[in-house]
Amino acid sequence: MRMRWPMAMGVNVLLGIPGVVPVWLLWYFAANWPFAALGWTQGEPTENDGMLPWFLVGVPVVGAFALVWWLVNLSVRRRAGSRPGLYWPLSVLATLAPSFVLMAVL
Repeated sequence: MRMRWPMAMGVNVLLGIPGVVPVWLLWYFAANWPFAALGWTQGEPTENDGMLPWFLVGVPVVGAFALVWWLVNLSVRRRAGSRPGLYWPLSVLATLAPSFVLMAVL
């Protein structure tokens, strides 16, 4: 039995709820180092721990979430019976939806 599009996107929205943490970690890293170096943002003045905490905490959290998201979506895409060129971009947007809502509210 094929899974329908609303259910497939619902799975990705549910994955996006815990996905708020890796999105925040990626934004915090980008805002404090590369974007601050380019002058696009102002870095946190008390951020002086270096890169070791990012390798010990950030990389495993983002990597674990990406792996779980990818494995779940491989299964869901097969059940949804959709073309990969359409499914994957919509899945990314659905996963980012809770982060966008949180940004808009705060």
